[in-house]
Amino acid sequence: MRIEVVEGDVTQQPVDAVVTAANQSLKGGGGVDAAVHRAAGPELVRASRALAPCPTGSAAVTPAFDLAPVRWVVHAVGPRYRGRPQDAELLASAYTSSLARADEVGARSVAFPSISTGVYGYPDEEAARVSVAALRGATSDVERVVLVARGHRMAGLWRRALDGTA
Repeated sequence: MRIEVVEGDVTQQPVDAVVTAANQSLKGGGGVDAAVHRAAGPELVRASRALAPCPTGSAAVTPAFDLAPVRWVVHAVGPRYRGRPQDAELLASAYTSSLARADEVGARSVAFPSISTGVYGYPDEEAARVSVAALRGATSDVERVVLVARGHRMAGLWRRALDGTA
């Protein structure tokens, strides 16, 4: 699997599937999740609610509705950061579960935001290391992963994690 980093908006990526940082209720939240729900339209809320609850560390998949050319939205539930050892395990699982859901629908390219680093408080630097290690260790048919950073800092952290310098 090829992993690349870009700065931008996850909803604007030309991929098969976009991952959103969801909450367990899959009702839509703030930040990235709100942007994905706005772009995909009201059908996304109905489709995702039918799959709730979604446990922390797991993911669910729905059609992308109005988020063309994207075909699928993967709703990944990352952990709220509390400094516990299981936080990293749950974050890694959110990434690998997202790839598993992408595999189920035949997605070959997937765009990820930085899961759990917003209101869930996961430290950016640690999240970058955990996410890259999880993606590299995953078994998946996904050929291309795009890590979409909302700013230069997160892009740099992901690039250092990919280079092994983080």
